[in-house]
Amino acid sequence: MRQISSEEGRFYIAGDGEDLAEITYKLDNSKTMIVDHTYVSEQLRGQGAGEQLVKAVVEKARNEGLSVLPQCSYAAHQFKKHPEYGDVLNENGSGLS
Repeated sequence: MRQISSEEGRFYIAGDGEDLAEITYKLDNSKTMIVDHTYVSEQLRGQGAGEQLVKAVVEKARNEGLSVLPQCSYAAHQFKKHPEYGDVLNENGSGLS
């Protein structure tokens, strides 16, 4: 797996001068990371890149005492798939459909 980089509001995997995968979030006033977009290029699909990006968000939330509100469907699916992420799941995201 390629290295995950970060900058304000996103984690990403770059290669060949372009972003191959990214997850974006906004930090609101209540210390919640609102995950609003996940993208994985065809080049990285099926290699776990999206899952690794969600994991990076979870680790940041744990390290900084934040919660996560997964609004994009992929991130929401990962939170349902990984109950161990429940410690950072924002209470407004507990009823994910």
